[in-house]
Formats: sequence, structure tokens, C-alpha cells
Amino acid sequence: MTQQQPATQTAHQTGHRWIVMTAVFLATFMTSVEVTIVTTALPSIISELHGLAFQSWIMSAYLLTTAISTPIYGKLADRLGRKSVFLWGVVVFTLGSWLSGLAPGIHLLIAARALQGIGAGAVMPLTFTIIADLFEFKERARVMAFNNTAWGLSALIGPMLGGFLVDTLSWHWVFYVNIPFGVMVFVLVWFGYGPKDRNLKNARKEKIRERHAQRKLSLDVKGILLLAATLVCALVGVQYLETQLIVSVVLFVAAALCLALLVVTEHRAADPLISPAMFANRTFTIQMLTVSLVSGVLIAYQVYFPIWLQSLYRMQPTTSGMVVSASSIMWLISSFFVAMILRKFVPKYVVLVLLGIEMVFYIILSVAGLSFPVWMFYVTAGINGAIIGIIVSMGTILVQHLSTPDTVGSATSVLTLGRTLGQTLLTGIYGATLNFTLNAHRGSIPFSTISASISSESGVASTPEISAVILQGLHSVFFVVIALLAVAIALNLLDPNKRIIK
Repeated sequence: MTQQQPATQTAHQTGHRWIVMTAVFLATFMTSVEVTIVTTALPSIISELHGLAFQSWIMSAYLLTTAISTPIYGKLADRLGRKSVFLWGVVVFTLGSWLSGLAPGIHLLIAARALQGIGAGAVMPLTFTIIADLFEFKERARVMAFNNTAWGLSALIGPMLGGFLVDTLSWHWVFYVNIPFGVMVFVLVWFGYGPKDRNLKNARKEKIRERHAQRKLSLDVKGILLLAATLVCALVGVQYLETQLIVSVVLFVAAALCLALLVVTEHRAADPLISPAMFANRTFTIQMLTVSLVSGVLIAYQVYFPIWLQSLYRMQPTTSGMVVSASSIMWLISSFFVAMILRKFVPKYVVLVLLGIEMVFYIILSVAGLSFPVWMFYVTAGINGAIIGIIVSMGTILVQHLSTPDTVGSATSVLTLGRTLGQTLLTGIYGATLNFTLNAHRGSIPFSTISASISSESGVASTPEISAVILQGLHSVFFVVIALLAVAIALNLLDPNKRIIK
């Protein structure tokens, strides 16, 4: 009887784990589909609410509050527990979705989107943290590969679902669709996730957890304010990068100063928001930076491959958009190999080889002409998806593994913040680079003519002169990508770890 009890308990806990994993899967899908589904509905939203002047803030408000709140929630999760913070995030995200659907005007919609982002700041990083709690290091890669399918499904289904809802109902339903997902996630986590599900290997970790649970919660207010100021200046600076360069530069300088003050403050704080001790491990820091950089590379092919195919090859939007689908599919497939890669190879060398392969493709693109074969874009996007999928999944697992038990939540949230910033900041930099190059080489061609010829459905013919200017602009974007990859390679050459991590 006594011998059967542990087995029964293990089976019971295993059942609970997969109830929670179902919730995590749904939460990942819910927060990731939010971006693709809203993007599809933007033209209808702008038209009905007369919000063209504020259209960028529909997405930026969501990203900004997500970025600011992510590390705060990571800290709270380490102090108050994953369950309560995660459930709070689900409630706020669902409430924000409901209010977004109800919004009668553009300003209220932007405010509701900001509320959504505050909820997403808890949900997105804590899905990874809960996986780290529930599964051992050896199991984690397999489970994350399963959870990545939710992200892949959102990338494939989101645009189609958004178009269907807008065509058959209205744009309001692209927000309402999140409400049933939010309710299901809340119920599953409420009843399925408890303290006994925490994956603690020994009594020492249990004592650490109890000590932190008993510690009086003290928020690093200075750290929170400085982090918020840094992110606001940086992200708003990106918004002005293309239109008001001087304002953008001032904001970037202010962001750098706030960041410097944040570093000083966190070193002095008794209980810092982002603990400097986490970055004492050089491998940990390099993984963080690498994931942030390759997340920025992700935007390059997702945005500019379709532009190349539409503007230069006059392909239809649906066909050119399949480039992103190829990337998503290969990301999913490659993530299932991460566990095997970690068991057999040193992470440093894996990343260096993968980044080297990726750089070769972008060097080719940076000199490619108008006769470059169409199929190479799909191959390049697929290989990019596979490479970035491996690097991001492996980086997430390693960052969690190299963290102490009481900083797993904070470390995961900082990694999530890095991914968000990498994508958001590089989006602005790529756009500014493209526009600067187009203006420098367009000669007497009106910029409005070039802009109109970008879309294959605009009806504006793309003359050889216009095509040559657009091609130079796209080349300049890929030169930026090559520079990013070079920085990532240089960082990983400095990684001191030369052993397989177990």
C-alpha cells in the first residue's frame, strides 16, 4: 500500500500538470493571436473610428504597456507566487479585450488596448515560468516545443480568423473572441495549478521558496519608474524615427540616461526590480542579448520579404504572405529538436553555426537583383524560422536553467521584455533605414509614387527606375540585419561556456 501511494500521487500530479499545460497553451494562443488578428482588422477600425492620425498607437499602446509591466510581474511572481499573478493578468487581459470591443472612439480604444497590454505583461512571460515550474530541465524543451505550436497556429489562423470576423460580423469581434479563451484559462489554472505542482528538486529550494513567501513584499518604486521612463522614451522615439528625427534622437538620449540611472539604482536597491546578480553569469547575459537580437531579425523577413515580392515581382498579398507561413511552420518543426541539441552539443557552438548560416543568406539578399528567384524567399524564410526557433527556444531554457530558484520568474520576464524590445525597436530602425535610402536615391521621382507602387494591388505601375530605388532600399534593410547578426556572433564568441549544459 505504501509502495503504491507515491505512484498514485505522481499520476495525480501528472494529470494536474497537463490541465495546467492546456491552460498555458490556450493563454499562449490568446496573447499571440492578438497581434495577427488585430492587424487584419486595422483598416476597418481606422475607417469606422476615423483614427488614421492615431493608427500606430493601436498597436504601440499594447506593446508599450506590455513591455513596461513584464519585468514588474516577473518580480511579483517570484514573491507572491505564479498562480495569483497569472490569474490577475488573465482577468486584466480579458477585461481589456472586452473594453476594446466596446470602444466607441479611437482614444478609448487606445486606452483599452493599453489595459490589454498590462494583462499580457503577466500572461506572456509566466507561461514560460510555469513550464519551468512543472517540468525538469530534460523535459522542458519537449514541452516548450508543444507550447510553441500555439504560437504557430496563431500565426497561421490569426489573419484568416480576423478577416472572417470582420467580413461576417464586425471589427469588434476580433477583441470579443478573446473573452471565452480568457474564461477557460482562468478556470483551468484556478482549479488545476497549486503549490504542489512546483518542480522543486530538494528541501533547500523549498526553504528558499518559503522564505520569500514570508518576506514582506517591497516594490522597487525607483526601479519601476526608471524602467518605465526608459521604455517610454525608447518606444516613443521609435514612433518618431521616420517623421521627426531630432525629437527621436532626444528621446533616445533620454532613454539612455534613464537606463544608466536604472543600472545604478538596481545595484543599490535592497530588493531590485531587475537583479544585477542575474547578469553575473556571462552565458546568461549573452543568451539574453542573443535572443533579443534574433527577435529583431525576425521582423526583417516577416515585413520586407512580402514587400519585395509585391513591389518588385507584383505578386498578390495572399501569395507573398505565405513567406511568413513558411517561417512559422519551420519554427514549429525545429523546436522539437531543441531537447536533442541540448543533450549533444554545446549551446555556444550551435548558436555560432546557426547565425553563420543565417548571415550567408542575408549577404546574398543584400546583393540580389531583380532576377533573384522567387522560391529562394520561401527557402530563406523557412530556414530563418527554423534557426530563430531553435535559438529562442534554447535561449529561454538556458536562461531559466542558469537562474536561481527565486529569480526564474524575473529572468523569464526580462527575456520576454528583450524579445518585445528587439522586435519593436528594430521595426522602427528598419523603417527609418528604408525611407532614408529611398529619399536619398529617388531623384525626381515623387515619394508618393514610390509609396503607391509598394502594393501590387494599388494599380500604380512599377517602372524600372522605381524598382531600382525600392531594391536599394531593401538592400539597406538587409545590411542592418547583417550588422545585427555580426554583433550576435561576436557576443557568442565571448561566451566562456564550452561544455554541454546539464
